[in-house]
Amino acid sequence: MQNKYAIVLAAGQGTRMKSKLYKVLHPVMGRPMVQHVLDNLQALDLSKTMTIVGHGAEKVKEQIDTTTQFILQEEQLGTAHAVKQAAPMLEQKTGVTLVICGDTPLITKQTIAALFDHHMESKAKATVLTTTISDPTGYGRIIRSESGHVERIVEHKDATADQLAVNEVNTGTYCFDNQLLFEALNRVSNDNAQGEYYLPDVLEILKQSGEKIAAYQTSDSEETIGVNDRVALAKAEKIMKHRINIQHMKNGVSIIDPDHTYIEPDVSIEADVLIEPGCAIKGKTTIGTGSHIGAHTEINNCQIGENTLIKQSVAADSIIGDRVTIGPFAHIRPQAAIGDEVKIGNFVEVKKARIEENSKVSHLSYIGDAEIGKNVNVGCGTITVNYDGKNKFLTKIEDDAFIGCNANLIAPVTIGKGALVAAGSTINKDVPADALSIARSKQENKEAYAKRLNKLK
Repeated sequence: MQNKYAIVLAAGQGTRMKSKLYKVLHPVMGRPMVQHVLDNLQALDLSKTMTIVGHGAEKVKEQIDTTTQFILQEEQLGTAHAVKQAAPMLEQKTGVTLVICGDTPLITKQTIAALFDHHMESKAKATVLTTTISDPTGYGRIIRSESGHVERIVEHKDATADQLAVNEVNTGTYCFDNQLLFEALNRVSNDNAQGEYYLPDVLEILKQSGEKIAAYQTSDSEETIGVNDRVALAKAEKIMKHRINIQHMKNGVSIIDPDHTYIEPDVSIEADVLIEPGCAIKGKTTIGTGSHIGAHTEINNCQIGENTLIKQSVAADSIIGDRVTIGPFAHIRPQAAIGDEVKIGNFVEVKKARIEENSKVSHLSYIGDAEIGKNVNVGCGTITVNYDGKNKFLTKIEDDAFIGCNANLIAPVTIGKGALVAAGSTINKDVPADALSIARSKQENKEAYAKRLNKLK
């Protein structure tokens, strides 16, 4: 089996994006577009992957999570010049080298694998990935002979009127015989409208040397889109969102409105989950079977159990158990751990708190930096007062406790097992197990006082 290598072109600044962010770092479905390319390559059996970087090289290295060797192209003089930067690592090696652009996040690993296979089966020295599109403006045209063989690729700006009428285009992805590639790169000229060294010229050089040039045409033109501006970025996002949602539905997930449901690539959802319109599910979220995600819910990096209902709420970086009910309008902030059969009601905020099985926080409460045991009832308007202006402190409520409405629990404080806290109390001392704690002044009624006060107004 031949060695396989890959060179990812990611050195362009991307001026048409009109952004301070380096082009290939613009996200598609929550992941930098070049990361999609590298992830697909990582799924193949490659000997080495190299990424050519230029503008913003350090930021790319910081944000890309994959095994690739970065090579700096200090001066951007065209695609052939970019590939040539890998010569010290590759030019003496035998095998096949894939060249692919870092702004093509939609190309699938299946298409890349098929390109490799076609190249080797056809015994070509260069193979270009092509597709046919109705409006090829801006793309290099594939010029074929009368017998259908690839003669050359002509860039749009250098094409004649007849060549501009060709609808088969170069996608910017190629396979080459590795050693012939680097030999030909030394012969590429910059005698063209842009004054740049074009990689497609390698095909013509190899053709003139009598080498076989092949083309592998993908029928899905959408996957070859290059993202050069915000319009193309939005189009790529829409296509990938559709792909992801279709796959989840094929796996048994019910998505009521796929056009208005956003699910990032690393999300895992089991069968028989129902997702209503307007949801955004991000990061490495997992959702267990039978759960129901209500409309306009946002979930990020959460582990959600089975048969759980989340309605119109926000949850991030937390663990949520089985048969839990959350919302509407709840906020589950990072480091929350919510046990099975817990109820988190409307306008409840939970932060860095553990709430164990069968407990309830039903209305208008803030539970932060807390440990709540089993079968606890937290009344409406309860607040764990966790911050003194400098430090955060823990509130602990043990099993079977009952917290009345509008209680302030000033941490650090422990409410013992089975204890009761009277409504309206401000608690700043530990409450023993099975005790009733009341921390409010005795009610006093001043007869006719309001009437006299009103006369003074």
